[in-house]
Amino acid sequence: MIADRARFRIARRIERLAGYRLPDRAFSGTMLTALTSGINYDAFDFAVREQLLSFFNDFLRCNCRDSPLCGCPERKFAQKILELRENGLDHRQIASFLLDEYGIEIFPADILSFLEDTVHVLEALSDISRLKGRQELAKKTDEHIRLIER
Repeated sequence: MIADRARFRIARRIERLAGYRLPDRAFSGTMLTALTSGINYDAFDFAVREQLLSFFNDFLRCNCRDSPLCGCPERKFAQKILELRENGLDHRQIASFLLDEYGIEIFPADILSFLEDTVHVLEALSDISRLKGRQELAKKTDEHIRLIER
């Protein structure tokens, strides 16, 4: 999944504040637990604090009982990438946006690969929808494919 490729640029600083070793992957269970367990966000400079708060608000807010280890953050991250692509950003611009907005580093090639895989899944879904007579779903799927591929 694409969330496995996302890394925090400031992972070592978060690690020092947490007081224990953390992986640099943004969506690892240990990192998500550390971010939601009461790290003193005031210890960061304004820009970093804003990035972490944006990350928290956009990906970690859900009402699941197992939050943040429920899978919602990873799904929201993948959805964010798809939304950015459907709004016209290319894979390089998406990587730049994620770094600026959330402090997340991800290779543009990983984003491109994720988008290609998504198109293949959507094409399969479209074909199955047509076979099952679900034309409305097939149209919606085709529209998403068109927006991703443009």
